[in-house]
Amino acid sequence: MFSLEDRKKFIEEAFKNEPKVTVVTYEGLTIDLCRKLEAKFILRGLRNPADFEFEKAIAHTNRKLSKIETVFLLTASNTSYISSSIVRDVIRNKGDYSVLVPESVVVSKPSKEM
Repeated sequence: MFSLEDRKKFIEEAFKNEPKVTVVTYEGLTIDLCRKLEAKFILRGLRNPADFEFEKAIAHTNRKLSKIETVFLLTASNTSYISSSIVRDVIRNKGDYSVLVPESVVVSKPSKEM
């Protein structure tokens, strides 16, 4: 719904006061980017058991291919119900999505209708 560059800007804006956070985009395998950046871990957020099962398979594959470890963080309970699918549906149907996304997303418009 938003271009890659727009999404990158949203994240940069949301973390503008966090000097240790760098936002990069890439194509290809995440483990290849990790090697390039000399990353030791991949940090992933989990909302629910379905996320865990999906992410666990990716983590095991990444570990097998590269020895990189994945660290999981649980999402705060007050935001655990939010997903990109829900946000897109609210936007498509002209609902108030401002309580579901960071302020940097609210001030922007989708690059194309979905």
